[in-house]
Amino acid sequence: MSTLTAPERVTDPDGHLVDVFPVPRDEVSLERLLRDLFEKHWRDITFGPIIQGAAWEIRASHEPTFVGTLDGYLTVAFGLSHFHLCIGPTRGPRHDPTPPDLARHRRTARAELYRRLDRSGAPVSWGLRLFNGEGEQQVTILLPNPFLSPDGDKAMPEPDWSRLDLWDELRARWTSAGGPDPFDRSARRFTH
Repeated sequence: MSTLTAPERVTDPDGHLVDVFPVPRDEVSLERLLRDLFEKHWRDITFGPIIQGAAWEIRASHEPTFVGTLDGYLTVAFGLSHFHLCIGPTRGPRHDPTPPDLARHRRTARAELYRRLDRSGAPVSWGLRLFNGEGEQQVTILLPNPFLSPDGDKAMPEPDWSRLDLWDELRARWTSAGGPDPFDRSARRFTH
């Protein structure tokens, strides 16, 4: 568990400010965090890479049929559909081992809870991001948003602050934060 409670404020490539809270990036911690999200909160999260020019916003229609690790990769399957994330040391098969530089490139090197701020400086989006050893995004997991309907398709007329419960829980568990942060409830409406 991390002990950082104050975020680092960074600027994303699109110019928006983002508060980031680093979380442990060792295989055991990441597996525990990701299992929690996909096994217990699969109904509430949206996931996929969000990179310049592409945003994969995937919602599962049912709980995972499999979650497990092999050779440093966490696999999450929803029947036939599945994905793999390299969160630990990967060696590859004995007959074709993974070169050390490639193994370092593939593995999660940065993991962070984040809150994205609108142009006025108030939080409007919350989630988890993983980046590999070259700084490329592996996945974003969007958490429930108080400004959006539970399916994420429409803006709500009034925020439902209970939709920040998962964010508050994760922030408390992984950053040693002491309860909900009033700043998370400072925006008036969702802006993209």
